[in-house]
Amino acid sequence: QVQLVESGGGLVQAGDSLRLSCAASGRTFSTGAMGWFRQAPGKQREFVAGISRSAFITSYTDDVKGRFTISGDNAKNTVYLQMNSLKAEDTAVYYCAADPTGTTRLRNPVYWGQGTQVTVSS
Repeated sequence: QVQLVESGGGLVQAGDSLRLSCAASGRTFSTGAMGWFRQAPGKQREFVAGISRSAFITSYTDDVKGRFTISGDNAKNTVYLQMNSLKAEDTAVYYCAADPTGTTRLRNPVYWGQGTQVTVSS
């Protein structure tokens, strides 16, 4: 089993920055690609960003390209999401996820974190 624990959410103003962290524990060799989804109130959960286990390959949804950066630290089994120029529409619960098949768009997420709230006031 793999456990994913997110941290770093909070309340910020539009234009501010936040960094989310996701620490993996347990059978981390099976995590494959890792990354982030988000779910806003009344909307479906959507893919945000993903990174390969090697950290050489990344993927982003179009809405966050140029503003969000995903990175990883294999020594710490941790993935980060640096979010800059935040907008009110970025408000959502952000979930860390891991896809053992290794697709950086996390098409087969098996492991999930509990979620962390990000609220951006305009």
